[in-house]
Amino acid sequence: MGELLLLIISFFIFIFLCIIGLKKKKGSINAIEIILFIIYIISFALFALGLLTHSNQYYTAIDPIDPECYIPFGGQHIITLLLYFICFNVSAVLIWVKGRKLPPLILVLSLIFLFIGIVINLVILLQITSHNTESLGHYKENAGTFLFIFTPLLSFIIALLLIIQIIRKEKIIAKNKTYKNNFLNYCNTILANRFDESIWALILFIPFFIIITIILTLFGQDIDSISKVFTETTTWAFSQKTHPPILDHQGHYLCTVAAKGSPKIVKPIRLGKRNAKIIIVNRQLQIANAFEEMIQDLSPKFHNFVRTNYDKYGYNLSLKINSKTGSNITYILMKPLEWVFLISLYLICKTPEKKISKQYKI
Repeated sequence: MGELLLLIISFFIFIFLCIIGLKKKKGSINAIEIILFIIYIISFALFALGLLTHSNQYYTAIDPIDPECYIPFGGQHIITLLLYFICFNVSAVLIWVKGRKLPPLILVLSLIFLFIGIVINLVILLQITSHNTESLGHYKENAGTFLFIFTPLLSFIIALLLIIQIIRKEKIIAKNKTYKNNFLNYCNTILANRFDESIWALILFIPFFIIITIILTLFGQDIDSISKVFTETTTWAFSQKTHPPILDHQGHYLCTVAAKGSPKIVKPIRLGKRNAKIIIVNRQLQIANAFEEMIQDLSPKFHNFVRTNYDKYGYNLSLKINSKTGSNITYILMKPLEWVFLISLYLICKTPEKKISKQYKI
Protein backbone atom coordinates (compact mmCIF):
# COMPACT_ATOMS: atom_id res chain seq x y z
CA MET A 1 0.00 0.00 0.00
CA GLY A 2 2.86 2.38 0.86
CA GLU A 3 4.60 1.60 -2.47
CA LEU A 4 1.39 2.32 -4.38
CA LEU A 5 0.94 5.64 -2.57
CA LEU A 6 4.57 6.57 -3.33
CA LEU A 7 4.04 5.69 -7.00
CA ILE A 8 0.92 7.88 -7.20
CA ILE A 9 2.67 10.81 -5.50
CA SER A 10 5.67 10.46 -7.85
CA PHE A 11 3.32 10.36 -10.82
CA PHE A 12 1.63 13.64 -9.89
CA ILE A 13 5.00 15.27 -9.09
CA PHE A 14 6.08 14.31 -12.60
CA ILE A 15 2.94 15.92 -14.06
CA PHE A 16 3.52 19.07 -11.98
CA LEU A 17 7.12 19.37 -13.21
CA CYS A 18 5.97 18.86 -16.81
CA ILE A 19 3.44 21.69 -16.44
CA ILE A 20 6.07 24.02 -14.96
CA GLY A 21 8.43 23.24 -17.82
CA LEU A 22 5.73 23.79 -20.46
CA LYS A 23 4.73 27.10 -18.88
CA LYS A 24 8.30 28.35 -19.25
CA LYS A 25 8.37 27.35 -22.90
CA LYS A 26 4.83 28.34 -23.86
CA GLY A 27 4.54 31.44 -21.70
CA SER A 28 1.06 30.79 -20.34
CA ILE A 29 -1.25 27.80 -20.02
CA ASN A 30 -4.93 28.19 -19.17
CA ALA A 31 -6.83 25.95 -16.75
CA ILE A 32 -8.54 23.93 -19.51
CA GLU A 33 -5.17 23.08 -21.08
CA ILE A 34 -3.77 21.99 -17.71
CA ILE A 35 -6.78 19.75 -16.99
CA LEU A 36 -6.64 18.20 -20.47
CA PHE A 37 -2.89 17.61 -20.12
CA ILE A 38 -3.31 15.88 -16.72
CA ILE A 39 -6.15 13.68 -18.00
CA TYR A 40 -4.09 12.78 -21.06
CA ILE A 41 -1.09 11.71 -18.95
CA ILE A 42 -3.37 9.70 -16.63
CA SER A 43 -4.81 7.97 -19.71
CA PHE A 44 -1.30 6.63 -20.44
CA ALA A 45 -1.25 5.01 -16.99
CA LEU A 46 -4.65 3.42 -17.62
CA PHE A 47 -3.48 2.20 -21.04
CA ALA A 48 -0.39 0.63 -19.45
CA LEU A 49 -2.60 -1.03 -16.83
CA GLY A 50 -4.71 -2.49 -19.63
CA LEU A 51 -1.59 -3.93 -21.24
CA LEU A 52 -0.65 -5.67 -17.98
CA THR A 53 -3.77 -7.83 -18.19
CA HIS A 54 -3.93 -7.94 -22.01
CA SER A 55 -0.37 -8.77 -23.05
CA ASN A 56 -0.56 -12.19 -24.74
CA GLN A 57 -0.08 -12.57 -28.48
CA TYR A 58 -2.68 -14.52 -30.48
CA TYR A 59 -0.52 -17.68 -30.68
CA THR A 60 -0.22 -18.02 -26.87
CA ALA A 61 -2.50 -20.38 -24.97
CA ILE A 62 -3.85 -18.69 -21.85
CA ASP A 63 -5.58 -19.67 -18.65
CA PRO A 64 -8.54 -17.23 -18.41
CA ILE A 65 -8.94 -17.92 -14.69
CA ASP A 66 -5.77 -15.88 -14.23
CA PRO A 67 -5.99 -12.13 -15.01
CA GLU A 68 -4.66 -12.42 -18.54
CA CYS A 69 -6.04 -11.92 -22.02
CA TYR A 70 -4.97 -11.06 -25.57
CA ILE A 71 -3.35 -7.80 -26.65
CA PRO A 72 -5.16 -5.71 -29.29
CA PHE A 73 -1.90 -5.08 -31.18
CA GLY A 74 0.11 -7.65 -33.08
CA GLY A 75 3.62 -8.82 -32.29
CA GLN A 76 6.61 -7.23 -33.93
CA HIS A 77 4.39 -4.74 -35.76
CA ILE A 78 3.91 -2.84 -32.50
CA ILE A 79 7.20 -1.09 -33.35
CA THR A 80 5.45 0.69 -36.24
CA LEU A 81 2.61 1.75 -33.98
CA LEU A 82 5.06 2.91 -31.30
CA LEU A 83 6.97 5.06 -33.79
CA TYR A 84 3.83 6.86 -34.92
CA PHE A 85 2.74 7.23 -31.29
CA ILE A 86 6.01 8.96 -30.36
CA CYS A 87 6.02 11.17 -33.46
CA PHE A 88 2.39 12.11 -32.89
CA ASN A 89 2.94 13.19 -29.28
CA VAL A 90 6.17 15.08 -30.06
CA SER A 91 4.34 16.90 -32.87
CA ALA A 92 1.38 17.68 -30.62
CA VAL A 93 3.65 19.19 -27.95
CA LEU A 94 5.58 21.25 -30.54
CA ILE A 95 2.40 22.71 -32.03
CA TRP A 96 0.86 23.29 -28.60
CA VAL A 97 3.93 25.12 -27.28
CA LYS A 98 5.14 26.95 -30.41
CA GLY A 99 2.21 26.93 -32.80
CA ARG A 100 2.77 29.19 -35.84
CA LYS A 101 6.19 30.17 -34.44
CA LEU A 102 7.60 26.84 -35.66
CA PRO A 103 9.70 26.87 -38.84
CA PRO A 104 7.41 26.15 -41.84
CA LEU A 105 8.91 22.72 -42.62
CA ILE A 106 8.74 21.57 -38.99
CA LEU A 107 5.16 22.83 -38.77
CA VAL A 108 4.14 20.95 -41.93
CA LEU A 109 5.82 17.72 -40.72
CA SER A 110 4.16 18.07 -37.31
CA LEU A 111 0.77 18.54 -38.95
CA ILE A 112 1.35 15.47 -41.13
CA PHE A 113 1.96 13.36 -38.01
CA LEU A 114 -1.20 14.81 -36.45
CA PHE A 115 -3.21 13.80 -39.53
CA ILE A 116 -1.67 10.31 -39.47
CA GLY A 117 -2.38 10.14 -35.73
CA ILE A 118 -6.03 11.02 -36.27
CA VAL A 119 -6.42 8.09 -38.68
CA ILE A 120 -4.50 5.61 -36.50
CA ASN A 121 -6.30 6.63 -33.30
CA LEU A 122 -9.64 6.23 -35.04
CA VAL A 123 -8.64 2.69 -36.09
CA ILE A 124 -7.47 1.93 -32.53
CA LEU A 125 -10.82 3.10 -31.18
CA LEU A 126 -12.62 0.78 -33.61
CA GLN A 127 -10.26 -2.07 -32.68
CA ILE A 128 -10.71 -1.88 -28.91
CA THR A 129 -14.44 -1.16 -28.76
CA SER A 130 -15.15 -4.73 -29.89
CA HIS A 131 -13.62 -7.43 -27.69
CA ASN A 132 -15.23 -10.84 -28.21
CA THR A 133 -14.27 -13.14 -25.32
CA GLU A 134 -16.82 -15.87 -26.00
CA SER A 135 -14.10 -18.21 -27.26
CA LEU A 136 -12.40 -17.92 -23.86
CA GLY A 137 -15.27 -19.74 -22.17
CA HIS A 138 -15.70 -18.65 -18.57
CA TYR A 139 -13.60 -15.50 -19.06
CA LYS A 140 -16.09 -12.67 -18.49
CA GLU A 141 -13.89 -9.73 -17.51
CA ASN A 142 -13.65 -7.10 -20.27
CA ALA A 143 -11.78 -4.25 -18.59
CA GLY A 144 -9.57 -3.91 -21.66
CA THR A 145 -12.00 -1.70 -23.56
CA PHE A 146 -12.45 0.66 -20.62
CA LEU A 147 -8.73 0.97 -19.90
CA PHE A 148 -7.64 1.34 -23.52
CA ILE A 149 -10.24 3.80 -24.75
CA PHE A 150 -9.07 7.07 -23.13
CA THR A 151 -5.66 7.48 -24.80
CA PRO A 152 -6.78 7.14 -28.46
CA LEU A 153 -9.97 9.13 -27.80
CA LEU A 154 -8.10 12.04 -26.18
CA SER A 155 -5.37 11.86 -28.85
CA PHE A 156 -8.03 12.15 -31.54
CA ILE A 157 -9.65 15.16 -29.84
CA ILE A 158 -6.33 16.91 -29.10
CA ALA A 159 -5.13 16.50 -32.70
CA LEU A 160 -8.35 18.02 -34.06
CA LEU A 161 -8.15 20.97 -31.64
CA LEU A 162 -4.52 21.69 -32.54
CA ILE A 163 -5.21 21.55 -36.28
CA ILE A 164 -8.22 23.86 -35.91
CA GLN A 165 -6.06 26.25 -33.86
CA ILE A 166 -3.39 26.37 -36.60
CA ILE A 167 -5.99 26.92 -39.34
CA ARG A 168 -7.61 29.79 -37.43
CA LYS A 169 -4.27 31.50 -36.80
CA GLU A 170 -3.30 31.04 -40.44
CA LYS A 171 -6.54 32.65 -41.58
CA ILE A 172 -5.86 35.69 -39.39
CA ILE A 173 -2.28 36.00 -40.67
CA ALA A 174 -3.34 35.57 -44.30
CA LYS A 175 -6.12 38.15 -44.03
CA ASN A 176 -3.74 40.69 -42.51
CA LYS A 177 -1.19 40.31 -45.30
CA THR A 178 -1.24 43.11 -47.88
CA TYR A 179 0.71 43.59 -51.08
CA LYS A 180 1.31 46.70 -53.14
CA ASN A 181 0.42 44.77 -56.26
CA ASN A 182 -3.37 44.38 -56.69
CA PHE A 183 -3.00 41.04 -58.43
CA LEU A 184 -0.98 39.60 -55.51
CA ASN A 185 -3.59 40.87 -53.10
CA TYR A 186 -6.29 39.17 -55.14
CA CYS A 187 -4.34 35.87 -55.21
CA ASN A 188 -3.73 36.07 -51.45
CA THR A 189 -7.44 36.56 -50.83
CA ILE A 190 -8.33 33.53 -52.96
CA LEU A 191 -5.61 31.23 -51.62
CA ALA A 192 -5.51 32.35 -47.99
CA ASN A 193 -7.95 29.67 -46.86
CA ARG A 194 -6.65 26.96 -49.17
CA PHE A 195 -2.88 26.68 -49.26
CA ASP A 196 -1.67 27.19 -45.70
CA GLU A 197 0.50 24.70 -43.79
CA SER A 198 -2.47 22.48 -42.95
CA ILE A 199 -3.33 22.09 -46.65
CA TRP A 200 0.30 21.28 -47.50
CA ALA A 201 0.23 18.69 -44.71
CA LEU A 202 -2.81 17.06 -46.33
CA ILE A 203 -1.20 17.16 -49.78
CA LEU A 204 2.00 15.53 -48.47
CA PHE A 205 0.17 13.07 -46.18
CA ILE A 206 0.31 10.03 -48.51
CA PRO A 207 3.86 10.60 -49.90
CA PHE A 208 5.26 11.12 -46.41
CA PHE A 209 3.42 8.06 -45.08
CA ILE A 210 4.96 5.98 -47.88
CA ILE A 211 8.45 7.29 -47.06
CA ILE A 212 8.03 6.41 -43.36
CA THR A 213 6.80 2.91 -44.31
CA ILE A 214 9.85 2.34 -46.54
CA ILE A 215 12.17 3.45 -43.73
CA LEU A 216 10.44 1.07 -41.30
CA THR A 217 10.91 -1.86 -43.71
CA LEU A 218 14.66 -1.19 -43.65
CA PHE A 219 14.50 -1.83 -39.88
CA GLY A 220 12.71 -5.16 -40.20
CA GLN A 221 9.06 -4.11 -40.31
CA ASP A 222 6.71 -5.48 -42.99
CA ILE A 223 5.50 -3.19 -45.75
CA ASP A 224 1.95 -3.62 -44.38
CA SER A 225 2.86 -3.56 -40.66
CA ILE A 226 0.42 -0.71 -40.01
CA SER A 227 -2.46 -3.05 -40.95
CA LYS A 228 -0.95 -6.24 -39.50
CA VAL A 229 -0.59 -4.58 -36.11
CA PHE A 230 -4.40 -4.74 -35.91
CA THR A 231 -5.18 -7.92 -37.89
CA GLU A 232 -2.54 -10.28 -36.43
CA THR A 233 -4.47 -10.36 -33.16
CA THR A 234 -7.32 -12.37 -31.70
CA THR A 235 -10.65 -11.51 -29.98
CA TRP A 236 -10.56 -7.84 -31.12
CA ALA A 237 -12.49 -6.00 -33.85
CA PHE A 238 -10.04 -6.40 -36.77
CA SER A 239 -8.53 -9.69 -35.55
CA GLN A 240 -7.92 -12.34 -38.20
CA LYS A 241 -6.14 -14.90 -36.05
CA THR A 242 -7.51 -17.71 -33.90
CA HIS A 243 -5.95 -18.29 -30.51
CA PRO A 244 -5.03 -21.79 -29.26
CA PRO A 245 -7.49 -23.61 -27.00
CA ILE A 246 -7.55 -22.17 -23.50
CA LEU A 247 -5.57 -24.03 -20.88
CA ASP A 248 -7.27 -26.36 -18.47
CA HIS A 249 -6.79 -24.67 -15.12
CA GLN A 250 -6.11 -28.10 -13.59
CA GLY A 251 -3.19 -28.66 -15.94
CA HIS A 252 -2.61 -30.73 -19.07
CA TYR A 253 0.54 -32.52 -17.93
CA LEU A 254 2.47 -32.95 -21.19
CA CYS A 255 -0.27 -31.00 -22.97
CA THR A 256 0.89 -27.99 -20.96
CA VAL A 257 4.24 -28.21 -22.72
CA ALA A 258 2.63 -28.35 -26.15
CA ALA A 259 0.26 -25.49 -25.38
CA LYS A 260 2.61 -23.05 -23.67
CA GLY A 261 5.96 -23.65 -25.31
CA SER A 262 7.59 -21.69 -28.11
CA PRO A 263 6.33 -23.12 -31.44
CA LYS A 264 9.87 -23.23 -32.85
CA ILE A 265 10.95 -25.53 -29.99
CA VAL A 266 7.93 -27.68 -29.02
CA LYS A 267 6.76 -27.89 -32.66
CA PRO A 268 2.96 -28.08 -32.40
CA ILE A 269 1.42 -30.18 -35.17
CA ARG A 270 -2.33 -29.65 -34.92
CA LEU A 271 -5.26 -29.41 -32.57
CA GLY A 272 -6.56 -32.55 -30.90
CA LYS A 273 -9.19 -33.72 -28.45
CA ARG A 274 -8.52 -34.98 -24.93
CA ASN A 275 -11.39 -35.78 -22.55
CA ALA A 276 -13.78 -33.83 -24.81
CA LYS A 277 -11.51 -30.77 -24.67
CA ILE A 278 -9.49 -29.24 -27.50
CA ILE A 279 -5.73 -29.25 -26.89
CA ILE A 280 -2.54 -28.44 -28.82
CA VAL A 281 -0.76 -31.59 -29.98
CA ASN A 282 2.93 -32.04 -30.75
CA ARG A 283 4.83 -35.22 -31.67
CA GLN A 284 6.26 -35.65 -28.17
CA LEU A 285 2.74 -35.80 -26.76
CA GLN A 286 1.63 -38.24 -29.47
CA ILE A 287 4.58 -40.57 -28.81
CA ALA A 288 4.02 -40.51 -25.03
CA ASN A 289 0.33 -41.30 -25.42
CA ALA A 290 1.02 -44.04 -27.98
CA PHE A 291 3.52 -45.60 -25.56
CA GLU A 292 0.93 -45.44 -22.77
CA GLU A 293 -1.63 -47.11 -25.03
CA MET A 294 0.88 -49.85 -25.85
CA ILE A 295 1.55 -50.45 -22.13
CA GLN A 296 -2.20 -50.66 -21.51
CA ASP A 297 -2.54 -53.29 -24.24
CA LEU A 298 0.36 -55.36 -22.87
CA SER A 299 -0.40 -55.10 -19.14
CA PRO A 300 -3.51 -53.27 -17.87
CA LYS A 301 -2.42 -53.66 -14.24
CA PHE A 302 1.01 -52.16 -14.85
CA HIS A 303 -0.59 -49.38 -16.88
CA ASN A 304 -2.94 -48.60 -13.99
CA PHE A 305 0.07 -48.37 -11.63
CA VAL A 306 1.95 -46.03 -14.01
CA ARG A 307 -1.15 -43.93 -14.72
CA THR A 308 -1.96 -43.49 -11.01
CA ASN A 309 1.54 -42.26 -10.21
CA TYR A 310 1.67 -40.09 -13.31
CA ASP A 311 -1.60 -38.41 -12.30
CA LYS A 312 -0.29 -37.94 -8.77
CA TYR A 313 3.03 -36.32 -9.69
CA GLY A 314 2.30 -35.07 -13.20
CA TYR A 315 -0.49 -32.82 -11.97
CA ASN A 316 1.77 -31.06 -9.45
CA LEU A 317 4.46 -30.69 -12.11
CA SER A 318 1.99 -29.21 -14.62
CA LEU A 319 1.04 -26.49 -12.13
CA LYS A 320 4.66 -25.34 -12.10
CA ILE A 321 4.91 -25.21 -15.91
CA ASN A 322 3.26 -21.81 -16.24
CA SER A 323 5.51 -20.00 -18.72
CA LYS A 324 6.89 -20.39 -22.23
CA THR A 325 10.42 -20.84 -20.85
CA GLY A 326 9.25 -23.53 -18.43
CA SER A 327 7.50 -25.42 -21.22
CA ASN A 328 10.55 -25.18 -23.48
CA ILE A 329 12.86 -26.54 -20.76
CA THR A 330 10.43 -29.37 -19.92
CA TYR A 331 10.17 -30.30 -23.60
CA ILE A 332 13.97 -30.52 -23.90
CA LEU A 333 14.34 -32.51 -20.66
CA MET A 334 11.66 -34.94 -21.90
CA LYS A 335 13.53 -35.63 -25.16
CA PRO A 336 15.56 -38.64 -23.89
CA LEU A 337 12.38 -40.21 -22.50
CA GLU A 338 10.62 -39.52 -25.81
CA TRP A 339 13.36 -41.42 -27.66
CA VAL A 340 13.00 -44.37 -25.24
CA PHE A 341 9.23 -44.40 -25.89
CA LEU A 342 9.78 -44.21 -29.66
CA ILE A 343 12.35 -47.04 -29.71
CA SER A 344 10.00 -49.19 -27.60
CA LEU A 345 7.13 -48.54 -30.02
CA TYR A 346 9.31 -49.52 -33.00
CA LEU A 347 10.49 -52.68 -31.22
CA ILE A 348 7.03 -53.91 -30.20
CA CYS A 349 4.40 -52.42 -32.56
CA LYS A 350 3.92 -53.57 -36.16
CA THR A 351 2.82 -50.13 -37.33
CA PRO A 352 4.27 -47.64 -34.82
CA GLU A 353 3.73 -44.53 -36.93
CA LYS A 354 0.08 -45.38 -37.46
CA LYS A 355 -0.37 -45.76 -33.70
CA ILE A 356 1.46 -42.44 -33.11
CA SER A 357 -0.47 -40.44 -35.74
CA LYS A 358 -3.92 -41.54 -34.54
CA GLN A 359 -3.37 -40.10 -31.04
CA TYR A 360 -5.71 -37.25 -30.07
CA LYS A 361 -7.60 -37.29 -33.36
CA ILE A 362 -10.56 -34.91 -33.40
